[in-house]
Amino acid sequence: MKKSILITAIAIVFMMLLTSNINAQKFEGLDKSPMDIASYPSIHDDSNTRVKVIYSRPQLKGRSINKLIPNDKIWRTGANEGTEIIFFNDVKLGETTVSAGTYSLATIPGEKEWTIILNSDVNVWGAYSYNEANDVVRFKVPVSHDKRSLEAFSIAFQKTDKDVNMILAWDTLRIAIPIDN
Repeated sequence: MKKSILITAIAIVFMMLLTSNINAQKFEGLDKSPMDIASYPSIHDDSNTRVKVIYSRPQLKGRSINKLIPNDKIWRTGANEGTEIIFFNDVKLGETTVSAGTYSLATIPGEKEWTIILNSDVNVWGAYSYNEANDVVRFKVPVSHDKRSLEAFSIAFQKTDKDVNMILAWDTLRIAIPIDN
């Protein structure tokens, strides 16, 4: 009888421990700006990938793009963690040859042109710790607009006669960054 009570007590204590352990696990809600990856060529052809961008996609949600990314201020070019760009081969951006490797991508929006910045600092949150001394390349590209508005900030690649453009798009803004092999 005592053995049966002891086994039952042990079983109850074990079940309580197991139940409290399961209830103790808390999962955060989904990011409001989900992470995404864009690559060229398509991510489905990893054997030939030349460039990959890892970024988060902020949403307009009825807000003005000018308030979200004000002109003449450094922007992480996405949301959450700083946007990272990986080149699998040396490339040319603007007039500068950039060695294969991983970089953070930042921009300075402007009304008629944006400044594109590749920086050697990676694994950063936003642009809060941005250090201009670690810029690898900095150049300007013109702004264009499209009739279609995109709710979520997006990055895509577009083949050109010369090589490829990385397209930054949000609302009606379109920024084409030429990447030459």
